Formats: sequence, structure tokens, C-alpha cells
Amino acid sequence: MTSPSIDDVRAAAARLDGVAVRTALERNDRLSQLTGAEVWLKREDLQPVRSYKLRGAYNFIASLPEAERARGVICASAGNHGQGVAFTCRRLDVPCTIVLPRTTPRQKREQIRSLGGPGATIVLEGHTYDEAHDAALALAGSHGAVLVPPFDHPLVIAGQATVALEIVEQLGRPPELFVVPAGGGGLLAGTAVVAGSGTPRATVVGVEPAGAASMRAALDAGQPVALATIDSFVDGAAVRRVGDLTFALARSLVDDVVTVPEGAVCTTMLELYQRDGIIAEPAGALAVAALRGSIDVPPGSTVACIVSGGNNDLSRYGEIVERSLVHEGLKHYFLVEFPQEPGALRRFLDEVLGPGDDITLFEYVKKNNREIGPALVGVELASPDDLGGLLARMATSGLHIERVEAGSPAFRFLV
Repeated sequence: MTSPSIDDVRAAAARLDGVAVRTALERNDRLSQLTGAEVWLKREDLQPVRSYKLRGAYNFIASLPEAERARGVICASAGNHGQGVAFTCRRLDVPCTIVLPRTTPRQKREQIRSLGGPGATIVLEGHTYDEAHDAALALAGSHGAVLVPPFDHPLVIAGQATVALEIVEQLGRPPELFVVPAGGGGLLAGTAVVAGSGTPRATVVGVEPAGAASMRAALDAGQPVALATIDSFVDGAAVRRVGDLTFALARSLVDDVVTVPEGAVCTTMLELYQRDGIIAEPAGALAVAALRGSIDVPPGSTVACIVSGGNNDLSRYGEIVERSLVHEGLKHYFLVEFPQEPGALRRFLDEVLGPGDDITLFEYVKKNNREIGPALVGVELASPDDLGGLLARMATSGLHIERVEAGSPAFRFLV
């Protein structure tokens, strides 16, 4: 496949005129103070489908010959690409089938049904994007439908690149630094094409979740590789293998790709909501999360950070808060063996917990022992600095207490 040029990006922008919203570019005072730079947020969460994915999907489908459109299109998606395809197909009167992983949040599934209308069919298959993609390939072959790539195609990349083109136009010049979320690499590659066409050339940094760092793995290996396992929490960027074309463009044009822990993404989502009034999905908060220390931001520089989507299911906020607290060192779990005698729990409360400590979970994990009662205890601290004192008091309590480390098999099983 041929790499898209800046002229292809401009053609995509013309095609998208009146379809995709020219989203706001907002200076963020809080993040500017945090970094010492001028931080601007590109609000792609304000698109009609609440994600930049509309841009690539529309540019691809609108470019198809009429005969191919008549056969219908099919796509695999973690949610946002499917919404872009559904919106496009309803607008262009093209039948579509959207294949989603079974883990796709309910909010995204319902939004696809609403956007696509009666001409859209939803199929749930597999537990990851890649498994859904394999199913979509098979269905496309059997039905004769056109597969709409989510990222690895010149027309899709050119469509996604219009985000960066708008940023340059809105600023009146290229920023010194683009910070871009990276899943399969379409938005990252497209941003790099735009950055490479400007003078002076802007620095481009991609950001991936630590549990699905497929672009970083590809760059380290010198070619796209399939990750053995992925954490699908950041569902909009949880891709097992990046595209061949997006990888080639990233290798030649992107300056760096960094990873951020999922817990840091959760903390950023909460800050964006509570401090800035922005509802970002996990992938939408990726780029902003990197500003918390994952990348070097030159003081005084102009930074454009892409908030790529806002399709977040409210039912996930319990997990988001939990992951944030664990990441920030405020939430800890312990297996405590309580002797089965009166006053044991009271002594734990009085002698082990500090004045600012709070028990948020207490659950016996084995109830058939007459001498001891092992319990899973969740403790929330007022400050991460309080952990040392808590551990010291536990060590001298005379109780057998085992800390359940975050990320361990026991943590994933018990918590």
C-alpha cells in the first residue's frame, strides 16, 4: 500500500467537510501549569460519534465505487470504529455489518445500533478486537462485502490525519509537540504525515496502554508482532498487532512511542471529569495521561494533545476509581488470618489501622476453620505516605498478614 501524502489528507478534509465536526482546540490551564508548557486539547470526543474514528471510516467508504457500496461493508471494531462506520453508512445509504468483541461496553453497542439504524447489523464475536477482526474477514469473504479497515489503509490514515491538519490550522502554525494515542496506529501515522509536512517539523509522540503496547513492541522488534496477551481495559487502543502501513509510517516519522499504566489512565479520566468537565473514555485519556511524567515536555513549548474519544460507559466508573486508587498507592489489599476469638477484629481496628485509614472491603475467604478466619481486607489510605506506618504496625501485630500485590495472579483472582 502507498503511504498517504499531505495532499491526500487535504482531499480527505474536503470530503469530510460538513460531515465531521471541526472540533474545538482548547487551552488547558491545569495541564499547562503541570508541564510548564502551553497544552492544548483537541476535543475529538465532541464528534457526532464522540470519536475521531468517523473521519477515517467516512473517507474510506465515501471513496468506494458505487458497485462496491451496493454490496455493503463490514468492519471489526472495539466500538468507536464501528460507530464511525454505522454513522457513515446511514448517511450514504450503505448496508453494514459491525463485528464487535463480546467485551465491548454496552454503551458503545447501543450507540452503534442508534447511529446505524435499520441498515446496520451487529455481530458479537470473540473477546478481543483481533478475534472480532478474524470473524469480520470470514464474513466479508462469504458475503462479498467490503471490509472497512480500522487503521491500516491509506484512505483511513488520511481521514484520521485531518485531526492534526485542523490543529495546525487552528493554532495558525504547527505545535512543537503532538501527543497522540496509539492503538493500531492510524491516528498516530496520520498525525506524523501532517507533522512531517510542516516547517519546522513537529515532534510526534505516540502513547499506548502498558497492557497493550503493540506499536512499542513492533518498533523494538523491527516489524509488527502479535502480543501474546493484552489487557483490554483501554478497549479503544487494545490491539494485539499494529498495521503494516501504520508501522512503516511510525518507524520513519514518529519520534517516540511511550506506554502508560492503565491505573494512570484511570486517574487521568477522573481528573478530566472532575477538574475539566471532560468525559473521556480510557483511550481518549491516553495522551493526556502521558503528560503526568511519561514524556519530556519542553518548558514553554506548544503541545497539542488529542482527546480521541468520549464513549465511556458509566457502569465502568467503579472499576476506574478502583484502578486509580491502586495506582496512586491509596488502596491496598491484605489477607489477614484472624484468630477465632472475641475482640480479634476490634484489636485490628484499634492497633493496626491508622487514624486516616479506612476499611473498604472485609470478606472472609475461608469459613470452615474453627481456629482462624482468613479474610480479604481492603484498606484505603488518606495519603500514600501512610503505607509505611500501616505495614510496620501489621508486622508487630502478631497476626499473620500477607499483602496482595497489585498485578499478581492473587490480586487478579481475589480483587
